[in-house]
Amino acid sequence: MADPSSYRPSPGQIPDSPGVYKFRDEHRRVIYVGKAKNLRQRVANYFQDLANLHPRTRTMVTTAASVEWTVVSTEVEALQLEYTWIKEFDPRFNVKYRDDKSYPYLAVTLNEEFPRVQVMRGAKKKGVRYFGPYGHAWAIRETVDLMLRVFPVRTCSAGVFKNAARTGRPCLLGYIDKCSAPCVGRVTPEEHRELAEDFCDFMAGRTGTYIRRLEKDMMQAAEEMEYERAARLRDDAEALKRAMEKSAVVLADATDADLIAVAEDELEAALQIFHVRGGRVRGQRGWVTDKVEAVDTSGLVEHALQQLYGEERGDAVPKEVLVPALPEDTEAVSQWLAERRGSQVSLRIPQRGDKKDLMATVQRNAQQALGLHKTKRASDLTTRSRALEEIAEALGLDTAPLRIECYDISHLQGDDVVASMVVFEDGLARKSEYRRFQIRGFEGQDDVRSMHEVIGRRFKRYLQEKERTGEWEEPQEPAPGATGPAPGATGSVPGVTAPGPTPGVTGPVPAPVLTAASPADEIEPREDDGRPKRFAYPPQLVVVDGGQPQVAAAKRALDELGIDDIAVCGLAKRLEEVWLPDDDDPVVLPRSSEGLYLLQRVRDEAHRFAITYQRAKRAKRIRSSPLDDVAGLGETRKQALIKHFGSVKKLRQATIEEICEVPGIGRRTAESVAAALASTAPAAPAVNTATGEIMEEDDGGAS
Repeated sequence: MADPSSYRPSPGQIPDSPGVYKFRDEHRRVIYVGKAKNLRQRVANYFQDLANLHPRTRTMVTTAASVEWTVVSTEVEALQLEYTWIKEFDPRFNVKYRDDKSYPYLAVTLNEEFPRVQVMRGAKKKGVRYFGPYGHAWAIRETVDLMLRVFPVRTCSAGVFKNAARTGRPCLLGYIDKCSAPCVGRVTPEEHRELAEDFCDFMAGRTGTYIRRLEKDMMQAAEEMEYERAARLRDDAEALKRAMEKSAVVLADATDADLIAVAEDELEAALQIFHVRGGRVRGQRGWVTDKVEAVDTSGLVEHALQQLYGEERGDAVPKEVLVPALPEDTEAVSQWLAERRGSQVSLRIPQRGDKKDLMATVQRNAQQALGLHKTKRASDLTTRSRALEEIAEALGLDTAPLRIECYDISHLQGDDVVASMVVFEDGLARKSEYRRFQIRGFEGQDDVRSMHEVIGRRFKRYLQEKERTGEWEEPQEPAPGATGPAPGATGSVPGVTAPGPTPGVTGPVPAPVLTAASPADEIEPREDDGRPKRFAYPPQLVVVDGGQPQVAAAKRALDELGIDDIAVCGLAKRLEEVWLPDDDDPVVLPRSSEGLYLLQRVRDEAHRFAITYQRAKRAKRIRSSPLDDVAGLGETRKQALIKHFGSVKKLRQATIEEICEVPGIGRRTAESVAAALASTAPAAPAVNTATGEIMEEDDGGAS
């Protein structure tokens, strides 16, 4: 690991003009390429205190051994040179999108004497006109089959074409009029090229001209009583309309635009692009990438634009590009796109109307693509096994942690403090084992203390279950001088007080366990039905969402219970460092490690589960009403009372007889309602500070 100060250039050496810089490692390999409006300011940012750098940036500068730069005239030149160098050097710390599949294109080889229509994949070739990409090759073939009636362009391979020219006989498509048969001289090279260009114009969205021309010729043929020709022209027009119907109209006619959406988490990002030509979605494409550099959404968009249009020219760059976030230097990127297109390109965020609605659809596709990518990665058995082995090796475990539990604390400014426990078995989420906790040991915000409480409560119940089933080993004989168990300990489980005898019940009392009907942080006795109880199984690894303080709190809770066979580690948010108890330095897993990916996925799931519970709890508290405490009063009758009286204030002022007038409310219920409202003092009235006037209370929205 290199010290950045060892290769830091002096500020006077770095020019303050636009340019592109490269970081190289000790073997002179380029590991990162970046651009800057002001090289001096940008490069100097990499040589500040390492603690202030993003973890990924910190890894890059400590891997590098030198930095160099190239000055250019404009920011647009810097953008182009950055793209060229990323493509040439393939730096390991730059974001590089990779296709999540090999998309097929409809291609027209205009670089040949007799252009050919075909399905093509892979790198684009010069002189070939591309349309798409399409989701499936068969969709291209169906479209081409319909259009060959009107535009009989050659579709055969070079071998078939040469053989037909040698024998003087066209292929089958030539006999059924779906090819103009240039191989045998039915049309001249110029006439065939004109057909190919008309085909391209139609595919590019200029459809109205051809359909109107066919319909005009059809009417003229009918007037001249050439009914067979008129019928053929009618069928040609219908074929073109069916080809158009395969892509629905989503934007105004003649709109050419690409819509780009990004879905991301802390480690990966998925990008989706919809290609709209002539107001219709002509293609869709998806990319995924690892976020190996510190980059936000605008940075991801800029990288996508570079890789999407870096090799394109002319109409391949649309008039309009819609994005979820603008690049940092929007003007330079827009100018770069305009130079590649040869005319102005609008780069903007859609704000309203059909374009915003379509962008929402593209965004949903991006979210789905990211979820599918993660699901595929997580569902692979070999990958999961490797991840568990990497975790065991990194943490020094004897065996792979087949059961992992992760804990997270969630609150809103110290209110409604809750915790979550998620369980992964064999690398997969086991949602039936998820649990939720309310923090009750204290008030306020203290994540470390909350973590200690949650871990303690969870494993106390695990020990209670072991004692109930007889799996807990009897404690050793007390030391000489000891007169009995420690104060407050009445059972054999350290730190757990066993329930006392129940009046009228003889024999052992079953240990308190959780029931499905009770909240996860409440316990009650339950008969043994032979099924596994909650908290019955111990994990091999406990992961806490946090760093050293949270890990120390979790380990202390386990030590207090006498549990020493469960490993503990922590994974802090937005960091890729794993913390172990009593270690001053974190365990750093490789960026490409499947073990790191699994730990991050477990941590994110615990965070999601905790914040969902916290929001639900907060919403329930906000919607609370004095009527909630009335036994036997359900939601339907509460709403009936509010609807009848108009507000809780007016209901509080009503007599028992008036409450009984509400349908479904008997006298006993009415007395309970009146007693509950009488015991709940109304909130102090609001005062208008300008006039001193007491404002009327109106709590009609309570329910």
